[in-house]
Amino acid sequence: MFVESQRYDRVAVALHWLIAFGVLAQIGLGWWMLDIPKQPVGVRAGWFNLHKSIGLTLGALVVLRLAWRLAHRPPPLPPSLPRWQQAAAIATHRLLYLCLLVMPLSGYLGSSFSGYPVRFFGITLPGWAARNDALKDLFSQIHYAAAAIFMLLIALHAAAALKHLLARDGLFGRMWPGREPAAAPRADAGVTAGR
Repeated sequence: MFVESQRYDRVAVALHWLIAFGVLAQIGLGWWMLDIPKQPVGVRAGWFNLHKSIGLTLGALVVLRLAWRLAHRPPPLPPSLPRWQQAAAIATHRLLYLCLLVMPLSGYLGSSFSGYPVRFFGITLPGWAARNDALKDLFSQIHYAAAAIFMLLIALHAAAALKHLLARDGLFGRMWPGREPAAAPRADAGVTAGR
């Protein structure tokens, strides 16, 4: 059974899953809303403003998650995990965080340069940038590229989590809500217990 210190704390777990579900919904909404007809204008604008509002909220949660992580060390990876898997896990998490910051920031900047006001759940945020189609297009491309890279990283992250769940090595449960499921007994457990 995992020692409690080998798990992420409850705040980290809650933020992880809140952000995860929010991001998955946001990706689905983002791709779906691209097919909304531009006429009548209000329908498309309403969905885009919802996407922006959720994106800004998720961006704030990611900053909170990063601040929490800096103040609360995550549990170390077990030394039994091969070095290449440790390196892959660290690189994947860093890239996930980078995308989680780049997507809302680029979306917000693209919207700011679009010439349309940015609305946060119906509240119009103060405008600070003049319309600039070149910058709007640049930030939109960055937003789409970050989303595409992010989806690949999510697939990799989910595949690794599934691998650890099926292996019953205890790593999956480090971020699972509630109590940690027991890790599979080691082959030498009986020998150790008999000593």
